[in-house]
Amino acid sequence: MTLFGEVGYKKAYISEIAAASGISKALVFHYFSSKKGLYSYLVYYTGKIVMIEAQEKRDTHNKDFFDRAITTIKFRLSLKSRYPAMSAFIESVYNEDEPEVAADIKRLRAVAADTHAKVTLNLGEEKLFISEVDPNCVVDLIDKYTEGVLNAWDVNSSIDETIDEVTKCLNMLKKCLMLGA
Repeated sequence: MTLFGEVGYKKAYISEIAAASGISKALVFHYFSSKKGLYSYLVYYTGKIVMIEAQEKRDTHNKDFFDRAITTIKFRLSLKSRYPAMSAFIESVYNEDEPEVAADIKRLRAVAADTHAKVTLNLGEEKLFISEVDPNCVVDLIDKYTEGVLNAWDVNSSIDETIDEVTKCLNMLKKCLMLGA
């Protein structure tokens, strides 16, 4: 996972993966049959970890769109803190363009998009924005803001301080964009 995250699919060689894992190339091929098999397994494995943890942390009770965005950012920072190699791997997967693994990446993106849709705007919530605001643009804006926060954050930073800053910024945005906020 670490090597794929650092150099991408094409430049990660089974010999280096085996050496870093302390096992033989033959053992890697025995369990995964190919580099693609190993990569596909890691895509599935990381997706499963993220989904399980997201289900455990998800709390949508009495939370609006902006509160859910804050919760999501905190969750993603926590993952990045606890699993730095996994976070780098997931980022590399999203940027991977190798045709050999395109189908696996397409499936991962579909699951991620479906999950994202479930935690963004709830039914009827778009009516809570002032009339001049396109809620889908707000979702895109917050997605880009989230990526910026995650890219700027490093493991030596405080999650709590970052979340305090995120909360302040998103609450200000909420006051500007939503009715009765």
